Amino acid sequence: MRKLVYYVGLSIDGYIAGPGHEFDFYPVGEDMVAWMNERYPETVPVHVRTLVGMPVETPNVSFDTVLMGRGTYDVGGIVSPFAHMRQYVVSTTHGGIDDPSVELVKDDPIDLVRRLKAEESDKDVWLCGGGNLAASLLPEIDELVIKCYPVIAGDGIPAIRGGFLPTLFAPVDSRAFANGARVTWFSRA
Repeated sequence: MRKLVYYVGLSIDGYIAGPGHEFDFYPVGEDMVAWMNERYPETVPVHVRTLVGMPVETPNVSFDTVLMGRGTYDVGGIVSPFAHMRQYVVSTTHGGIDDPSVELVKDDPIDLVRRLKAEESDKDVWLCGGGNLAASLLPEIDELVIKCYPVIAGDGIPAIRGGFLPTLFAPVDSRAFANGARVTWFSRA
């Protein structure tokens, strides 16, 4: 069975973006970019790939499906940011998406995730963000891959925006980078 993996970057104080959806304040070093491009190339949007020296047709390594909340999807302004994967936008308020490769999901995302996890695939499902969607899918999140950057945002969009629901995860691996950032992998405890 495939897993739902919340792969996300956040500040020391737990924000995935600033109050205006900013994320350009994260200090990303060259060694970290090279590592992300090699380990999780599918998480690099199509329109950014050539800018970071990645061929557009780079194969997926870990994920073949991406889930995004409306805020995450709308920020990029690109209709099909991850054309190399199946793309789902979960929103009850989005008016519609003008690209058949991006499916708008207006009902229960839990049912969608359970269907996706039951599919036969050697790739997992990437929960790209945001905080509201992550909170609603918390019971189905199997793994976390947290890129924690050495910066305090002070305000913004939290990694999980929801009610009090303590959920245990166990760290299984970690990697540090020259810029002071650290990636930690967690599995549901």
